[in-house]
Amino acid sequence: MWENLIDYLKDPSLVVKVQNFFGVIYKNVSPEESTEIVHSEKLEREKEEFDLRQHKRIPSNLSSSSQSSYDTDTSADSTNREEVVCHVNNKFWYWVFVLGTALGDEIFYATFIPFWFWNIDGAVGRRVVLVWTVVMYIGQGFKDIIRWPRPGYPVQKLQQKWAIEYGMPSTHAMVGVSIPFSVLLYTMDRYLYPAHWGLLAAVTWCTLICVSRIYLGMHSVLDIAAGLLLSTALLAVLIPVVDRLDGVLIAEPYAPLLVLTVAILVVVYHPHADKWTPTRGDTTMIVSVCAGILIGSWTNYQLGNTVASGTAPPYEIIWPSIEMLGCTILRTVLGFCGVLATRAIGKSVSYAVVCALLGKDKNELRNSQDSLDNKNKIVVELCYKFFTYGLIGFNTTYVFPNVFHLLRIERSTYYTEI
Repeated sequence: MWENLIDYLKDPSLVVKVQNFFGVIYKNVSPEESTEIVHSEKLEREKEEFDLRQHKRIPSNLSSSSQSSYDTDTSADSTNREEVVCHVNNKFWYWVFVLGTALGDEIFYATFIPFWFWNIDGAVGRRVVLVWTVVMYIGQGFKDIIRWPRPGYPVQKLQQKWAIEYGMPSTHAMVGVSIPFSVLLYTMDRYLYPAHWGLLAAVTWCTLICVSRIYLGMHSVLDIAAGLLLSTALLAVLIPVVDRLDGVLIAEPYAPLLVLTVAILVVVYHPHADKWTPTRGDTTMIVSVCAGILIGSWTNYQLGNTVASGTAPPYEIIWPSIEMLGCTILRTVLGFCGVLATRAIGKSVSYAVVCALLGKDKNELRNSQDSLDNKNKIVVELCYKFFTYGLIGFNTTYVFPNVFHLLRIERSTYYTEI
């Protein structure tokens, strides 16, 4: 029963059905350039025939991981199946899901996290970032351990950005649970607002991300389901633990040493630590940003900048006036300019320093083609990402808020959010 259910949810034809529902039309292309509209039922039959041919051709002594790579090689049996192309017949849903999938991309993290600290609530921000980091680290680690490919033939991917990563579980789905629901759980007792509206927003956010990944052909339904279940289980444990841990991480003198030690260890001992994978690079950035944010918050507290609020939660939401809105825009613009400058300078300096320590030419190493197995390049990539994005996190919570204070455009409650 369970095997049948897993096979059904993993079936690429199920992805095609979702795409068909939202206006993606599949067509077979004949050698004479004529096209025939194909629906999911026919594609399913063609996939079964293709899988049967592949099963006969795969030697029995291949490992399961080798079989996965063999199965997903689109050039392996190009002569035995018809070429399939797809046409987006409904542009509305296409752009809705392109925007939806962006809620789980790097550009979203890079904008949402700093904006939240500078303009909304630092106490909630620290907790949400720590939850997000743990969830993403576990999800990315499982990807490199399980190593299941993304949906194959006949699914056509409408996005190629993450196509070389493995697909199980969907970390987009995990983000779709961890960020909106942790925001909801950490704010519902801290602020006075209708919790049911927050729940509706979180469910909508999560649903949009999950459906977008299937629509774009980047994940099977099983990938999404696994991501949702795993992140929900993790959230049940992490929400209370992180809530208690936050006070320790900003108040205890040894906290930065603990944070840096754990961050370095989880980067160094990442699954498949002997080689470079796209998920490993993403994981390094996530872990280092979290470490930088926590150390920046700790520095503010230890220097006496951060003090507890004189009133206990829940608090009334302060809706921005025209003046406050102007300060918000200034903080955001100046802050993001600072983030871009930090990234450019940090990457250039750290890359050059690490290459010099290794005795390697930085230009030669940067342009090398064997990036997946080049040990020196792996070391340089990890070091520069860890330093650069850790510095961005530190500047987000310590340097830039102090600059805002000097310019008198700071958010009045920033240094009372413990």
